[in-house]
Amino acid sequence: MFSLSSALSQLRLHASPPRQAVSGPLTFVRHRSQLSPRKVKWVKRQKGTIPIPIGGSTRGTTLAFGEWGIRIKGNGARFTGKQLETVSELIKRKLKVVKGAKVYLRIFPDVPVCIKGNETRMGKGKGTFEFWSTRVPTGRVLFEIGGSPIREELARDTLKQAANKLPVLTEFINRRSPPRLGGIEIITPDVPDVDVSQTVETPQPAVI
Repeated sequence: MFSLSSALSQLRLHASPPRQAVSGPLTFVRHRSQLSPRKVKWVKRQKGTIPIPIGGSTRGTTLAFGEWGIRIKGNGARFTGKQLETVSELIKRKLKVVKGAKVYLRIFPDVPVCIKGNETRMGKGKGTFEFWSTRVPTGRVLFEIGGSPIREELARDTLKQAANKLPVLTEFINRRSPPRLGGIEIITPDVPDVDVSQTVETPQPAVI
């Protein structure tokens, strides 16, 4: 016969270990074909608004990696991770004929969007996580292509098809395109070169 002490020892052996509290930032599973941040501190964030470039910074409005690209010409918008992934796959498929061609994504979806069900009463907290998104202002570069010589005709056709899948008005740019401050293009005037060797030195007054 089993005693009470032996039965309790058997139960302790087969009992599951205690669960430990999870501390630190949360980590999501990111698949190979999914655009999402590796680690976030807060799962839910406020909706926010589209930023408006009211300062004098033109950062992110010109090409930095490729030879051709598209940037926002109309009003800013919120892009979802699925939209950016679809456009990126389309560009890669069109540039498959060019060996060594690369696609550069200048924006990244890092803002979580939470959605509540239809016909849900107010209250009881925020909705559950649905998808990742990013808020992009006007004038910001979205995609760049380069890595190897690409003909302008092919680049225009590829980026035109990519722009048709985006919910904003875009424009085709190259390395010579001027930066943009909101809806204004900043064109710097050409300063003529001055030959220093032909400059006339002004005589200095004599010191008495």
